Amino acid sequence: MERCESELQEVVAAIREVDESARQQAVEHTSRLVMPPRAMGRLHDTGERLWAISGGSRPVLRERAVIVFAGDHGVVAEGVTDFPQAVSQEMIRCFLRDGAGINAMARTVGADVFVVDMGTAAQSDEEYSATGRFFSRKVGRGTDNLARGPAMSREQAARSVQNGYQIAAESIRGGTRLLGTGDMGIGNTTPSSAVGCVFTGHTVREMVGRGTGIGDERLRRKQEAVSSGLELNGPDPEDGLDVLGKVGGFEIGGIAGCILAAASHGIPVVLDGLISTAGALVADRLAPACRGYMFAGHVSEEPGHRYMLDYLGLDPLLHLGMRLGEGTGAALAMNLLDAAVALGSEVMTFDQAGVSQEE
Repeated sequence: MERCESELQEVVAAIREVDESARQQAVEHTSRLVMPPRAMGRLHDTGERLWAISGGSRPVLRERAVIVFAGDHGVVAEGVTDFPQAVSQEMIRCFLRDGAGINAMARTVGADVFVVDMGTAAQSDEEYSATGRFFSRKVGRGTDNLARGPAMSREQAARSVQNGYQIAAESIRGGTRLLGTGDMGIGNTTPSSAVGCVFTGHTVREMVGRGTGIGDERLRRKQEAVSSGLELNGPDPEDGLDVLGKVGGFEIGGIAGCILAAASHGIPVVLDGLISTAGALVADRLAPACRGYMFAGHVSEEPGHRYMLDYLGLDPLLHLGMRLGEGTGAALAMNLLDAAVALGSEVMTFDQAGVSQEE
């Protein structure tokens, strides 16, 4: 067994289910708040899940970060996107200049933005590292074309997950208490849709959407590329690394590793859209216990995203018709987690408030 895969097995073995007894205690406390039962809707459930993750103490979410994982994809050769692959590196530069959508959204919630080059096709600019917010963890210079063969080797798949884990674990050791997942990569909705098909069992036609807004002809090519990749490579839905290696992407692996790091360190992680949730599917198959640490920031316009969230049993906190990626949906949802904590810790009970309950 390769070293990376062996190390991942050690990480997976250490992940524990969230504390169900702590969640039940939070539910009991919620029932006594000075309001009608469950009057704040799913905010109650969100807070109770956070209490379970923290083991019964008040969740601390003040230090937060969105990690944007970037990678390129050989499947763009099939004509699945309108944008050139050079955009991936150009957007990394924009992230580090604080000028992208994720930078603006992260500022509204007090989150830091870090960028990890997991495998873009271009050479990373050495000046990026001087920002202190960029990490080069290239597994390769873009994946191979999944429509013509495996996207990567199994060893590369394990290394991409391990690299993502290490970056996120380092952030957590540095004080981060709430993580958000983000992505960048031209053509990355194609492998993400393929991953979704494998795990959820939904058809290519159901799962594959228009990504950045492609027209009918490119959509047809995209569906054909995913169909070809699934038929040719035969990914095993019982083996997360096999699926990632055959039809995934380096940044999808990095996101999976980030989620594993959050779960293994006992902190919550907020997912963004389709690509982040593809990473969550891989993480879930590697370590089913990590599902309890995930929160769905939003549901995107990509049709397959809803199927993925349903499979994971996650209700999206927001539904704003977004399809940008970058971690924007994860960042926007962070304030809702703050509100859920405040609901459970700052609202009085009936007894404390001196308010009569229904007979």
